[in-house]
Amino acid sequence: MTEQVLTSVPEVDGGNTVFDWFRHMRAERPVWFDRGQYHVFRYDDVHRVITDPAVFSNDSSRVFEQLRPITGGNINSMDPPEHRRLRGLANTAFTPRVVARLEPRIREVTTELLDRIEGDAFDLVEALTHPLPVIVIAELLGVPSSDAGLFRVWVDQLTDLQGVIDPGADDFLEVFDAATRDMNQYLLEHCRARRTDPKDDLITSLVHAEVDGERLTEDELVKFTSILFHTGHLTTTLMLGNAVQTLDTWTDAFAELRADRSLIPNALEEVLRYRSPFTTVSRVSTRDVEVAGHVIPANSMVTPWVISANHDERRFVEPERFDIRRDTSHVAFGHGIHFCLGAPLARLEGRVALNVLFDRFTELRVDRDADIRYHPSGGMYGARNLPVLARRA
Repeated sequence: MTEQVLTSVPEVDGGNTVFDWFRHMRAERPVWFDRGQYHVFRYDDVHRVITDPAVFSNDSSRVFEQLRPITGGNINSMDPPEHRRLRGLANTAFTPRVVARLEPRIREVTTELLDRIEGDAFDLVEALTHPLPVIVIAELLGVPSSDAGLFRVWVDQLTDLQGVIDPGADDFLEVFDAATRDMNQYLLEHCRARRTDPKDDLITSLVHAEVDGERLTEDELVKFTSILFHTGHLTTTLMLGNAVQTLDTWTDAFAELRADRSLIPNALEEVLRYRSPFTTVSRVSTRDVEVAGHVIPANSMVTPWVISANHDERRFVEPERFDIRRDTSHVAFGHGIHFCLGAPLARLEGRVALNVLFDRFTELRVDRDADIRYHPSGGMYGARNLPVLARRA
């Protein structure tokens, strides 16, 4: 590998060539400084960075002061002890029981969406993997799923910013506000309405949840519901698309999974390891710290590559082999206090959706002659569209 390749992070666009680069970096440059960030690639180092908030803060406004209006009140940007309060409030409303009771509805929505498909060639993202989690999280929150078209526009506006605009740029707040203003106002109106007109939905639970007499502020409510909406559907959309693409490549695993549906939950964990839906997270060093023999100065941006960690040969035997029986311990959903809030819902949706797909189609394969577009480098790893060919049962 030439030094020219190492002058910048390569395009992480859903393909497999980037894994050669990760392997090289884990071996030769486990900590690498590039464009104002310290990139971390090995499993143990990534795990350390994402689980030690005292040394690696989630608050990027430590480096970019202008981000404080965005990070303030945002659970994804909080460190203890503030994080514990907000997570505690959230946990009183977003419980495992709330998620588990969604299973019949998830199965019903999946079936309804597949019923709409005409013909044996279709875009799986458009037909299922995008609308399914959008409908489910919208109903869970208590906003009309008929507004799915608006949600798609808002989410695309925000995700298109990732990796494109520098958070240190003078106009970042202006651009970010323009991309999120309409959705935030929409969510704020629903949150305010639930204070006087409560309903049986998650927004109502969040509005009225209390821990030690404290409730979420309006700013915290809007930011939290926005995070739930984004992570509650993007994770599932990417994971299901990645599952179908991976199984299309590893046909023996696909056949084994069809023959033994009890392997689906573990197969999804292996998909999350093998094709992690989110490539990186961000942290800020709170002091000078040594990682893999390299000193990272205080107040530096640190980028742990979870997708590289999930392919680390030091942790996983034959990491480039997709093994649905692997006893995996991936970090695709993070780890520690910032473990992904949407993970339980994504796992449930993935399990139900794959079962219904197997029931509906005896054959499901990627249309290799079609044009597949991937999310650009910006933290996501998966296809924007996924043309497939199917044979009905």
